[in-house]
Amino acid sequence: MAESLTVRATLELEVFKRTEVRVYAGERNLDRPVRWVHTGEIPDIHRFLSGQEMLLTAGLGMGSTALQQRAFVRRVADARAAVLVVELAGRMFDSMPQAAVEEAEAAGLPLVGLADEIPFVETSAQVHEVLVGIRVKQLIAEEATSQAFMDLLLADEDYVGVVRELARRTGHAVVLEDVTHQMLAYGGATPEADRVVNEWSAHSRAIHERHHPLVAQGNEAPAASAASFSQVEPCARQPVILRGESWGWLHLLHGEVRPHPAVLRTLERAAAAVAISLLSERESGARASQRQTALLNRLLLGDITGERFVSLGLALGQDLRGRELIVLTAWAGDDEPVKDHVLARLLQQAGWPAVVGDTGEFDVAVVGLPARADVTAVRKLLTDHGVRGGVSRTVDPAALPLALRQSRSAACVAAAAEQPEVRHFDDLGALRLLVALSDGPELRRYVEDELGPLLKHDALVKNPLLPTLRTFLDCGGNKARAAEELFIQRRTLYHRLDRLSEILGLDLTQVSNQQRLQLAVRGHDLLRKPTLRRT
Repeated sequence: MAESLTVRATLELEVFKRTEVRVYAGERNLDRPVRWVHTGEIPDIHRFLSGQEMLLTAGLGMGSTALQQRAFVRRVADARAAVLVVELAGRMFDSMPQAAVEEAEAAGLPLVGLADEIPFVETSAQVHEVLVGIRVKQLIAEEATSQAFMDLLLADEDYVGVVRELARRTGHAVVLEDVTHQMLAYGGATPEADRVVNEWSAHSRAIHERHHPLVAQGNEAPAASAASFSQVEPCARQPVILRGESWGWLHLLHGEVRPHPAVLRTLERAAAAVAISLLSERESGARASQRQTALLNRLLLGDITGERFVSLGLALGQDLRGRELIVLTAWAGDDEPVKDHVLARLLQQAGWPAVVGDTGEFDVAVVGLPARADVTAVRKLLTDHGVRGGVSRTVDPAALPLALRQSRSAACVAAAAEQPEVRHFDDLGALRLLVALSDGPELRRYVEDELGPLLKHDALVKNPLLPTLRTFLDCGGNKARAAEELFIQRRTLYHRLDRLSEILGLDLTQVSNQQRLQLAVRGHDLLRKPTLRRT
């Protein structure tokens, strides 16, 4: 299917076969796209052009002097017209003015002459008919692509399935990463792509920022960047937006061949499908559990209010009306996974009404507390069964969206603990600030501002320095203790600390610098994802 109608293809339409067509200038740009046809006989016709038009004229507005003709052609070229077509049937010109030819050639504007008059209205009709046909085909193809991704979501496929389908449809390798540059999925593997993936942190953190990558919103690099860099990174990337924030990037490793605009639109749709899949990622088993998961996802998306959530929960057999509510979030990570839907089972055995769902990385439950019960009983129940998670404050239905964020923040801290524990949001202390910021871009920006040079350094060397910095900070800046913890000589530690100071541009002996870096390292740990999923 043709993606666009070019100048060359337009000149082959039936209406142009009725006369002799000659290209006088700009032949190198005959493959420019034509998106519209415009006619005019006034000198300032350029004011009515917006780009990529075929301008048809009898030449009446071009002027009678060489200076006027050059100015006319230059204005049309500056308006980004695709081609200028001039009738040479004697109404204004019998032959193409040499000044117009020279100016068009200098500007790279295709200049075409017609030996005879042709009906401009019929020309417009034929061009627009082709354009409409192309657009209809594009819409059909795009609808088929969107339907394919929707079918995956309806079949309970997660982002791994979306990555696999994107790789199949485009013929290119695809990588999904989060905002911390951690790979989560890889599809359509090739030897060339494997080499990039093997050093992914270097590609994503360093190389991708050093070159001007092709982004799905547009595949033309700015002129300044093109002048600064001789190499175009062989990767197009599209942000994955979740709840209004950047969650990560979907990378299309296209190699040296620039991706077609249709491929970039497919990449954009795949990123949207990934975002949807992240909100209802893992299959929950029974139909009732699936319905509860879907209801929780609607609350997470902001599709329904907390009051509406309670009403719909009743239809699923969970009566939360008239109760104080809390939200539990249990981590379903690799080290201590929540198995066999233990959260739902424990709450059911306790006789507490709850809407429980599996949202992927976490199991989430909105629980109606019985009369005179407090959060302590809930934490004890989960702790006794080795559950690792977080508990929100007690809230009314209207505050459920806030409670969801609170419990997830507490669970993120619990997930990083060495032993299974259940954390309450109010007990997070200073970590509460970090986990609150991790819901938006602020923490990511802070981590990148503070640790970016170090992370870039570590991405390109075999012996990273971040573990040394983490141990030094955990030891409160005590060099002797840090050397013991790292099992290295003090002289080696001093050398590493000097190197760290050089990379970060900070004096590590100052307590204020240690405090700011401690926050950045803890923030970096909170943002990291534990696993890579490969298709």
